[in-house]
Amino acid sequence: MNSSHFCVSGDVTIHPTAVIASGVLLQADPEARVIIGAGVCLGLGTVIHAHQGTLEVEAEVTIGAGVLIIGTGKIGSSACIGAASTLWNHSIARGEIVPPLSLLGVPNERSPETQSTDRQPAETTVIETPSVPSASLTKAQDSPNGTVDPTANQPAAEIQLSFSTPVYGQANLNRLLSTLLPHRQMFLNSSEDAKSDG
Repeated sequence: MNSSHFCVSGDVTIHPTAVIASGVLLQADPEARVIIGAGVCLGLGTVIHAHQGTLEVEAEVTIGAGVLIIGTGKIGSSACIGAASTLWNHSIARGEIVPPLSLLGVPNERSPETQSTDRQPAETTVIETPSVPSASLTKAQDSPNGTVDPTANQPAAEIQLSFSTPVYGQANLNRLLSTLLPHRQMFLNSSEDAKSDG
């Protein structure tokens, strides 16, 4: 593993199969320890800082970009922590999903070392941020028979890009947008049909 693109300080153990993006900081204070398990994926700019105990990230955990995990606790295997979330002295159950921009735990409270990872998912506080008014996404809703409604993943509004002068690479940009937003073309076609009917 090439550690030239991230920083390690203190008693930090990293499994060789862990994937660590650039700008990650793994720091353990004196008498504290960080353990990164097998197959863990740490996103760009993540900070994991153990303070007054052990902070363990178990196998197959995915941590999004810009996440701050500080204090003590355990991130259960196969858990997923959304981007720009902050965890203070907080443990996450096995397989739990933490939404982006979440704030969990209390800065001055210490997580019990014996806390069960099989507990119910923690209550999550989501910090609302202003979104671009021209685009919003809808959450996929499961139907009673277990199938997912394909229309639930469609964007609620069209993303408009307008340029007064030609843009170098416009074709590449359009290709990228259609890759990132595969339902965009279907939405554009349905809104054009609605305009022609009305």
